[in-house]
Parts: sequence; C-alpha cells; structure tokens
Amino acid sequence: MNVGVIGSGGIARENMDASKQWLDIVAIADVDKSRREEFNGRFAGGKAALTEDYREVISREDIDVIHVATPDHWHTKPLVEAMLAGKDVYCEKPLTLTIDEGKLIRKVQRETGAVVQVGTMQRSQFDTFVKALAIVSEGRLGRIKQVQAAIGSAPASPAIPVRQVPDGLNWDRWLGPAPKVAYRHSEGSNNGLSNCHYEFRWWYEYSGGKLTDWGAHHVDICNWALKLNGQSEGPNLIGGTASHPVEFKEGFPVETDRYNTATNFHFTVSYPSGAEMIIRNDTDNGVLITGDKGRIFVNRSKLVGKPVEDLQHNPLPEDALAKVYRGLPMERAGSRTAHWGNFLHCVRQRETPISDVESHMEMLNVCHLAGISARFGRALKWDNINEQIVGDEQANHFLARPYREGYEIEM
Repeated sequence: MNVGVIGSGGIARENMDASKQWLDIVAIADVDKSRREEFNGRFAGGKAALTEDYREVISREDIDVIHVATPDHWHTKPLVEAMLAGKDVYCEKPLTLTIDEGKLIRKVQRETGAVVQVGTMQRSQFDTFVKALAIVSEGRLGRIKQVQAAIGSAPASPAIPVRQVPDGLNWDRWLGPAPKVAYRHSEGSNNGLSNCHYEFRWWYEYSGGKLTDWGAHHVDICNWALKLNGQSEGPNLIGGTASHPVEFKEGFPVETDRYNTATNFHFTVSYPSGAEMIIRNDTDNGVLITGDKGRIFVNRSKLVGKPVEDLQHNPLPEDALAKVYRGLPMERAGSRTAHWGNFLHCVRQRETPISDVESHMEMLNVCHLAGISARFGRALKWDNINEQIVGDEQANHFLARPYREGYEIEM
C-alpha cells in the first residue's frame, strides 16, 4: 500500500522499520526540514514528495493509508481531517490531548467508517500481554479485584533558556493548535532540554506527561483485563497524590520556562463493580493483575506468577490467545510489526483493528482524568455515561482546550 507520513521523528522511523515490507512511502509532511529530508532518504530512497503542510499529504489520491506520528497535541486535527478525506489511519498513542478530542474522533470514525489503529503495540505482543489477558479471560485469576499500572516517573528540568529557532524548523506550525510561546533549548544528555521534538512529553501544553505516555500502554492493558473479566463499566472516582516540578495555581503552572508534568504519582481509580486500578510510578514498570484466585505480573520482557507456572500442567486452550485477539490474524513478529500487520489486514478486510478508537478512549479518559486530578490536587467524580466530571466545573473546563486561531480542525 502507499502511505503518507505526517511527522517523521523517532517513532515514525521505528514504525516504518517495522512495516516497510508492506508499504511504499509516497509523501512526507514534517515541519522540520532536516527531519523530513533524512526520513525521505532513509525510507523512500529520496523519491517521496516533501512538504511542511500535512494537508498536502491527506489530499493526495494515490495514498491508501496515513501514518500520524506527530507530538500529542497535533494528533487529533490531522487524524480527523484524514478520516473526513476518506483515509484510513495508523495514529500514534496517546490519541488525544483531551477527553473532548476523543469524543470528536469517535464521532467522525463512526460516521466515516475509517479504519483507525492506535499505536499501542503491546496489544500485539502475544507471548506476554496477549497471553496474560488469555489467562484472565479463561478465568485463571477468578474475579479481578485490582489492576495496577506501574509506568515510572518523569523528569524535571531547570529553567530552559529561550533560543533562536533552528534553521529549517517552522516553529509556529510545530506549535499549531497550542498557545504561541518562544522556542526553548539547552544542551544536555540525549536530546537536550527543550519544549520541542521528543521533550514535548514533559509539558502539559503538548502532552499529558508519563500519565498519557506510558499510561497509554499499561492502563490500556489494565482496562482490557477488566473488560475481559466482565467488568466493563467505566470508572466513577479517581484520586491520589502527585508531585510536579513547578507550583500550580488553579490548574496551571506558575513557571513557564521548565518541564511541568507530574514527576511522581499514585492514583486510585474506583469502578462500580468494586474493582480498582492503581496508577503509580514507584514500582517495576509493568502491569500487576490480582484476582480472588491468584495474580500475575506482565511487562515487555516477562510474564510471571503462579497462574503462569500452573500452565505447565494445565495449559490454556489452543484458541485462548486467538479469542483475546478477536480471531484476527496474528503476525508472529515483533509487536510493532505485528501491530502494523493487524492494521493493514483490517484496512483490506474493512474490519475493526485490535487497538481501535473506542477501546483506546475508554482507557485514555482514565489517563486524562488522572492528569486533571494531579493539576488540581483533588479527587474527581466521573460520570462515565455523559463523560463529565461531577460537581467540579473548574475541573470540567479541562476536558477541552481551545485551539489557536488558524489551527482549528477543518470539518
């Protein structure tokens, strides 16, 4: 298939490495000239059309699918406009910056019938996560009492100075829907300290921090386990503790020259069924699932616990993994390659991919609510039917964010 790539940074490179056997890149949009040119040479032999305006990619009739690999605050606008243009989309996680963006994406996806795969590739890691969920689905843990997502802490930074925008970077377009601010950068390890490119993750203006970065992976597995266990109701209460590298006033950081997302946190999410989800930073990265018959721990490198050991003498049924994966073909490759294989199969067959918009937003709402709770330092009651915070209008204002003039979604 022909693919148009929107955003050509590190994640796009990993995804194209994983899927290049099936795809021809015909157009690349990136607001950073050096990035799009490097990507073109590496993955398209220098033959792709290059632009800094993603709309030129979406409008092309020779493109079958779109890959959105932009910073988080730039996910919803090109995704929605691509669906309206009749394109199927593989969009990186987290799908949205806000809960209300998720409402819009779900609405447009239903109306257009677009196939949308979210880049939560753990859903296609069969020997660990899918196997763990098969253990849950087969009742080996009994009724789930608690799921725990351990996602690690986030960095803080000193004050980051304002710098001249690098040559070839369209900073206004990089900011896009977000408020207009100065470009900041200082030298350091890896990417340095910045409010651009990879480091955008540590600014609430562009991301939800660790809560939506790694949370989009592990909270997703937790939510999937609860649904397979027959506990599909959404949450009704979320609260806990969080620390930030800057002071907050009425939900906004007082200082604007340094990272501001939560560095450490411990949240409890309550469900009508009596189950609870813990989101924390201070234990081994992974997912702990506890039922009344046992518990298991799973991450990207291991799956452990007595119910796992018991498989030696009481194996899962042969079709257990297939049932969890909804009978879709299971590409036996790395999880990223398998996830792309699932997406492209579903594009051809017009089926719902394994990481669909509906299930993704169910769990991402939890991540977003944790972020709002962190910013205000108080627990939130949640009406899952109407998708509103109950009795807290100040917090409800954070379900959406205004788009900067000139960067509104084109409907």
